[in-house]
Amino acid sequence: MSEKNRDPKIQGEGDYESARRYRKDVERFVEENDTEELAREAAPHSEQEADEMLDAEREGRLRSKVRKPENIQKERKPEDTQKER
Repeated sequence: MSEKNRDPKIQGEGDYESARRYRKDVERFVEENDTEELAREAAPHSEQEADEMLDAEREGRLRSKVRKPENIQKERKPEDTQKER
């Protein structure tokens, strides 16, 4: 058994301390920021920007082990379009 496997703090790919620190940081971020406003700011502001974001997502998914390239839609779906402001 390796040294790493003997350490009781190790769980899978992380440890309890790292998980606690991450949760605390996320909770603090959510408390201190208007996440809905941040989401609106990050949303595409034009059809061109929406298309670029979808293209970038598709490109990233092509390298993903989770989804096979043939499962990625080539066309924009209606729900992908941004609602009128």
